[in-house]
Amino acid sequence: MLESILRFSIKRKFLVLVMVMAVAGLGIWNFTKLPIDAVPDITNVQVMINTEAAGYTPLEIEQRVTFPLETALAGLPGLTYTRSVSRYGLSQVVAIFSDETDVYFARQLVNERLSAARSELPTGLEPQLGPIATGLGEIFMFTVDAEPDATHADGSPITPMDLRTVHDWTIRPQLMRVPGVVEVNPIGGFEREILIAFKPEKLLAFGLTQADVVDAIASNNQNQGAGFIEQNGAQWLLRIPGQAEDIAAIGRIPLKSTKGSALTIKDVADIENGQGLRTGAATQNGREVVMSTVFMLIGENSRTVAHTVGEKLKEINASLPEGIVATAVYDRTKLVDKTLQTVQTNLLEGALLVIVVLFVLLGNFRAAFLTALVIPFAMLMTITGMVQTRVSANLMSLGALDFGLLVDGAIIIVENCLRRLSQSAPSSDQEHAPLPLRERMELVFDATREVIRPALFGVFIITAVYLPIFALEGVEGKMFHPMAITVVIALLSAMLLSVTFVPATIALLFKKPVKEKHSALIRGAGVLYRPALSWVLKGRWIVVLAASLMVVVFGYQATRLGSEFAPNLDEGDIAMHALRIPGTSLSQAIALQETLENKIKQMPEVERVFAKIGTADVATDAVPPSVADNFIILKSREQWPDPDKPKELIVEELAALVAPIPGNRYEFLQPIQMRFNELLAGVRAELAIKVFGDDFDILTGLGAEIESAISQIEGIADIQVEQTTGLPMLNIVPDHQKLMQHDISLGDVQSQVATAMGGTVAGKFYQGDVRSDIVVRLGESRRQDIDALNYLPITLPDGHSIPLQELVSLELVSGANQINRENGKRRVVVTANVRGRDLGSFVADIQQAVAEKVEIPAGYWVEY
Repeated sequence: MLESILRFSIKRKFLVLVMVMAVAGLGIWNFTKLPIDAVPDITNVQVMINTEAAGYTPLEIEQRVTFPLETALAGLPGLTYTRSVSRYGLSQVVAIFSDETDVYFARQLVNERLSAARSELPTGLEPQLGPIATGLGEIFMFTVDAEPDATHADGSPITPMDLRTVHDWTIRPQLMRVPGVVEVNPIGGFEREILIAFKPEKLLAFGLTQADVVDAIASNNQNQGAGFIEQNGAQWLLRIPGQAEDIAAIGRIPLKSTKGSALTIKDVADIENGQGLRTGAATQNGREVVMSTVFMLIGENSRTVAHTVGEKLKEINASLPEGIVATAVYDRTKLVDKTLQTVQTNLLEGALLVIVVLFVLLGNFRAAFLTALVIPFAMLMTITGMVQTRVSANLMSLGALDFGLLVDGAIIIVENCLRRLSQSAPSSDQEHAPLPLRERMELVFDATREVIRPALFGVFIITAVYLPIFALEGVEGKMFHPMAITVVIALLSAMLLSVTFVPATIALLFKKPVKEKHSALIRGAGVLYRPALSWVLKGRWIVVLAASLMVVVFGYQATRLGSEFAPNLDEGDIAMHALRIPGTSLSQAIALQETLENKIKQMPEVERVFAKIGTADVATDAVPPSVADNFIILKSREQWPDPDKPKELIVEELAALVAPIPGNRYEFLQPIQMRFNELLAGVRAELAIKVFGDDFDILTGLGAEIESAISQIEGIADIQVEQTTGLPMLNIVPDHQKLMQHDISLGDVQSQVATAMGGTVAGKFYQGDVRSDIVVRLGESRRQDIDALNYLPITLPDGHSIPLQELVSLELVSGANQINRENGKRRVVVTANVRGRDLGSFVADIQQAVAEKVEIPAGYWVEY
């Protein structure tokens, strides 16, 4: 088989060269399609299900939404496990599938189960699937902000609602059309709504109810088509316009007629541009802004997509209203470029070093050049293989390449061919005479055949070293498979070139006999090696014993080495997780965040700091307003006061700087690292200690015990117990006896209070492309007034009204902040990061401390 390939390659050398050039061209073309990122994507196959349920407490969310959805997903093909979080107004269920499952197939399966599960959910709740993205999907972030002292044309200030409107209806639609973008997820600002702030005393005076206002708007704010008629050969469409074209038109909608005069909406309510209720906000450098995250579709090239988004954002800026600007604050392209620059530098230096060594040791320019050609051709073939196997170019896949291994087989073949060619001239007068073609071909064939088996055997041994890596599964497999695949493809490509391209090119280039000569370096090495070899052979038992002793000593030292999954990539930036007291209002969280950012900006190494507080529109990160993700972007090292300062020291100084600020606790990570941790394990820290069980109070107590037990472990940092309790709730407790006395149902009371406080959408208001909800509720000042709530008129079935306090009592209680579950079981998590030591021994010490100091009751268990 090998001899047939060799003979064909030498005989059809021009055909082989053409084929190699064609394969190289294919590699160049595939390079344009090669996905490029900083690190391998280790995210598992998962489908996120978000269900918004306004007004529901965490316990109600768990019982009425999360549990039915988890039950519906049970038994799906390929489903590994589920995890969920239930918090105020939101249920998030994440279904994790096996790595062999196609993500689109998984989403189809989940959609089918959701169709059946909808009947089990409360009326009006609609589960939505999250974006088709992974842990590396958040490739670009930008803010929408007003320039200093910018105003509208009429002199009015630019508000957060204006910024959000520009984002939602000008910027987002254009970015969504960028190839490779799957979601543009905003947070911050206020969604515009048309607020119908009814006045309870007016409704009471005119004998109207909240429902009358809602019904009047719903039935008087729509256009109606009535078919068409034909007149004089033309077709006339019949249309009955009724949709409000401006806010004043909404105010003129009639409620009822009184003695010949019409009572309208504006007579009982204030109509204004209102601000929607929000669950999240964003800040930058101590100011509130609108922020948006661009998600990349699975499998796309992050470098290309992020660059395209950045260019598109620059183009969009030219069309924004005067005084409003969109600015990129996080661009994955920078990290990818830095990583690629590191890899390219290492590969280039390695290739140059190999080429120099070839020239020095082979002593023949043509032979060294031919051997060096194997490197670029093998790399181009490797790129084609990476594209076909869907392996991205990243630090792991490319960083493991060794060009010395790629040319190993080629060197053996070239060197032996040179030796045989040097022996082909029997006399000095024939030294410069060209060899006959047939003789030259046979000589190259014989020389290659002599060494091809040991050369290939050596390559196969090296390849076999990487084969066990393919047995890795899960996160380990996703991390190291790209490296093994790339190296194996490169070695096989080099081997194929060694048995085809190299012999064919030797037969083509070396037409005359060559004079074998050794460089001075080789001759010098021979002089030193011969006596050393002689000594070793004479004292072979001493050498064997010494080598055995070294194995024992170094083996013992190896047992004392620390261990960790993989070294962390220095992303260049810092992610800081700020946790505040559960129940902290969004406005208070923003004030705390602005103070925090102004403090962080004092560090000379910090370029800017921005944060996401609470939950964005698409709840990819379901956290309450008491939690903020801070992104601290550092200046380039050249701008630091001390360019040699380690980043770890920056983190320590940052932790010391923000520690005195009251009301905050912190975790320090990196942006991609934080997102990976969150998607893989549902937490953001490097270590998660999960306590499973049923009783919430017992789980919380065990979490506190574990925190105390591990607090003194060497290297522990940022230790936190999950905030599961402490959410203040104002319960409106009905008095059923009084409800019966007044002949009113609990549902009627709930509906009227929900409309007054939470609002009811009565219709849509259209202004060009901008669509806004028309919401009926109390004005903001009344909503925040407990006395106004107590005296809220509740309409009875007979048309009379009584204050709410006659039917209910108000009770302030502390409830669950959020409820986390995995595989249908409640859990509480204790998280921590490690600094100054390896993760393996750190976890071992943690496990020992928990086992010795914490007693886990029956029915409860701990996982790490």
